[in-house]
Amino acid sequence: MIRFEDVSVTYDGAAEPTVRGVDFEVPEGELVLLVGPSGVGKSTVLGAVSGLVPHFTGGTLRGRVTVAGRDTRTHKPRELADVVGTVGQDPLAHFVTDTVEDELAYGMESLGLAPDVMRRRVEETLDLLGLAGLRNRPIAALSGGQRQRVAIGSVLTPHPQVLVLDEPTSALDPAAAEEVLAVLQRLVHDLGTTVLLAEHRLERVIHYADRIVLLPAPGEPPIVGTPAEVMAVSPVHPPVVALGRLADWSPLPLTVRDARRRAGELRERLANAPAATGGRHRQATPPPPPARTNTGTSTGPRSLFRRRTTRTPAAEATHTHIAETNGLAIRRGRVHALRHIDLTVSPGETIALMGRNGAGKSTLLSSLVGLVPPSAGGVRVGGVEPHRTAPPDLVRRVGLVPQEPRDLLYADTVADECAAADRDAGAEPGTCRALVSELLPGITDGTHPRDLSEGQCLALALAVVLTARPPLLLLDEPTRGLDYAAKARLVTVLRGLAAEGHAIVLATHDVELAAEIAHRVVLLAEGDVIADGPTAQIVVSSPSFAPQVTKILAPQQWLTVAEVREALA
Repeated sequence: MIRFEDVSVTYDGAAEPTVRGVDFEVPEGELVLLVGPSGVGKSTVLGAVSGLVPHFTGGTLRGRVTVAGRDTRTHKPRELADVVGTVGQDPLAHFVTDTVEDELAYGMESLGLAPDVMRRRVEETLDLLGLAGLRNRPIAALSGGQRQRVAIGSVLTPHPQVLVLDEPTSALDPAAAEEVLAVLQRLVHDLGTTVLLAEHRLERVIHYADRIVLLPAPGEPPIVGTPAEVMAVSPVHPPVVALGRLADWSPLPLTVRDARRRAGELRERLANAPAATGGRHRQATPPPPPARTNTGTSTGPRSLFRRRTTRTPAAEATHTHIAETNGLAIRRGRVHALRHIDLTVSPGETIALMGRNGAGKSTLLSSLVGLVPPSAGGVRVGGVEPHRTAPPDLVRRVGLVPQEPRDLLYADTVADECAAADRDAGAEPGTCRALVSELLPGITDGTHPRDLSEGQCLALALAVVLTARPPLLLLDEPTRGLDYAAKARLVTVLRGLAAEGHAIVLATHDVELAAEIAHRVVLLAEGDVIADGPTAQIVVSSPSFAPQVTKILAPQQWLTVAEVREALA
């Protein structure tokens, strides 16, 4: 159904091909997973299937890509639209109508399908993706995860033979991700649809894949094989595989069920190891922030974030908490986005906001940064009300990295973006660039931000926000588009900030990230806080939000592979 024949793609102005020697075939009715570190060219490979590469992106494509017998070099994207349905990393870039139902129907209208066929398929898709309650909702009013489901639905309704998806579960909560992947599996098994998808959260998708195509590094030819074969050599792998490698299991398990069957001996070793309580040895509350000298610098561990500066508002304030909400309620039309939220955030604390899509996580972050005023109750950050504080003052107190990090990027090069961030923050020249080098090794100064992958853009936006060293850092889905190595670098950065006394609040569906760095987890549902407590206590008791290691080693309360490795050392 899809065939790559010695394909290489070189973009205009690039010295080397983004991908080289790509040669593999996807048979009809298979689900093939495309994996690899951030920036190796996964989106380029997917774009070549739909014809967007090179017809839309420019550049030179050598070799041959065929889809259902059609050569994508001679067939433009509109001539492939009846065969290939594509969902990119940014759902907003796909939408052309205002409401959910209209968006689902638009692709079929473009293909000239009969009205009765269109109506039936819209209803089927609404049910398949759990969108029936949102059919008349404006797309602009949807959460990021809801938009992702609408984008997927809009390409399902024309019933294409091939589906190409770039990070399809990146903005979805665990339950919604399972639903979407189950739908894709049903399309593959029951209708013979061919699916090629790229995904960084391998723990969600690897057990659905028939085969894996690994792009190991930029410009290197792919490695193709079964999931077990590829995971044995892959530099990117889910926690279940990392635990299997640590325990020297062969063959490597790919699912929690397989791992649990082999974990008896490992549980016995851990039961006799020091700190056998696993995740519970993490402090439920963070240590007090490090002392400050009379120059305003921290005496805590050295890091890239320190610069000579005056005391921050958080250091000056006598308040115990950096931020707090009291009876916070927010309404958007008839929708109660938040209901009576009482939340405190202390210096050095990392809090993970979790819950299904549309639960109110992003709205809570927006209220803390002053983008959304309270309908009732109050919000205070660094002693001020953020929605009534001037931006130049507010940026010294709180910073937000949104779900769409490109919204923060406007310069023509990475160097210009960093220079502007240094000026805006009053930081020493090179501060932002040092952060970029830590988060994104290998990115050159002359790279245009729009040429970066979604994960690379997010890392650049994070560096821009961190340049000001705000006492409170807010992140909305910070690991979206990040591979495991990039996520590990992000965790190191955030831990360094927390150790210096910065408070971090992140909204995430990434249960592995929450297990790695959060002191507390706050669960939201329909605008209400339904649970608030130490990470181990909350995630261990939740079948939806427990990380893979917790599920494998239950009833012992281990959260991460790193904890297990340390205990066995």
